[in-house]
Amino acid sequence: MPIDAAAQVHPEAEVADDVHIGPFTVIGPHVKIGPGTRIGPHAVIDGHTTIGRDNRISQFVSLGGGPQHRGYKGEPTELIIGDRNTFREYCSVHRGTMLDAGVTHIGNDNLVMAYSHIAHDCVLGDGITMANGASLAGHVHIGDHCILAGFALVYQFRHVGPLAFLAYCSGVVQDVPAFVRSAGSPAEPHGINSIGMRRQGYSSDEIAAVKKAYRTLYRSKMRLADAKEAIREQAEASPAVATLLASLDNAQRGIIR
Repeated sequence: MPIDAAAQVHPEAEVADDVHIGPFTVIGPHVKIGPGTRIGPHAVIDGHTTIGRDNRISQFVSLGGGPQHRGYKGEPTELIIGDRNTFREYCSVHRGTMLDAGVTHIGNDNLVMAYSHIAHDCVLGDGITMANGASLAGHVHIGDHCILAGFALVYQFRHVGPLAFLAYCSGVVQDVPAFVRSAGSPAEPHGINSIGMRRQGYSSDEIAAVKKAYRTLYRSKMRLADAKEAIREQAEASPAVATLLASLDNAQRGIIR
């Protein structure tokens, strides 16, 4: 039987026929769950939560809970989760608030390990790995294929660019540009994520171009505005550098330096 007899699935929930739901899991009335998804025992999925196909949700996971925000007044905000994501034991994801777009959004193919937390109004791309205990405050944006090592923390409203790497116990209080490795608390830049770039199919030339742009940004002693203009010229010949530049242009609260 796909749904265990001891599970509590609200009759108004929309659950695909082949979804497996373990014992003592609770599914709320406004939840939608796509085909191929498997949910372990003792999970709670609540609120206006939409889950795509082929997700893996472990025991004791909490999805779609109300945001931890004093300004939240019970509005019907949302949590939207894409396809093929994995949520391991005891992780939690909260729905959005009306102080933002009203939606917490998680893309596809992400791995959220045990005890991780994703707060209200966060936006995650695809292929992200959050290791055990990594946590995002509200309104955080994480780009595709980022890695957050164990207990990495990101302060509210910060943006982390694609393929950035946050080392163990990083404390991110400013934006992290695309491809940049960071460590420490507060987090500081420590080169580029060349291993991650190679895994994602970037050529040696593209990696070299990003390294050059990194040196311009962090080692030339230029003011940030001047460094961005120099990188803008380099971006004309390199799509990867253009991605780095886009993350700099989108930074609204300063970058790690």
